Amino acid sequence: MDPKEAPSAAADGAPPSSTSTSSQKPRHLSCINCFDALWFCYSPFYQMQQYYRCGNFDNCFGKWNALFDCLSLKTKRSTEVQEILEAREKDKQHIWTYRTVEEASVNWWMMYGHVMKLSKPKSDS
Repeated sequence: MDPKEAPSAAADGAPPSSTSTSSQKPRHLSCINCFDALWFCYSPFYQMQQYYRCGNFDNCFGKWNALFDCLSLKTKRSTEVQEILEAREKDKQHIWTYRTVEEASVNWWMMYGHVMKLSKPKSDS
């Protein structure tokens, strides 16, 4: 392997110059992550961590739902699965809220304006 070649490209068997976007690349649906999350949910370590952080144990219903959802997607045709996964990805909210300068200024004053009103300017004399 050439040291300049990216290891990920060599592992895929594709030439380093070929790039594909996530929308063109077919998604491979695997339920292993859902099963692993469910298995870990019932571990004493996770349950004690949840009890320490939240004050109650996790019933793992969310992990069961994710596993059942994944298994039900396995019964559908691949084109349907691709459409469902793309729709879910589009519906997922982004972590950041994009604002214009004016919107950001208004939001900042709503959140931190009270601090500016409480602080008094220092006088030079």
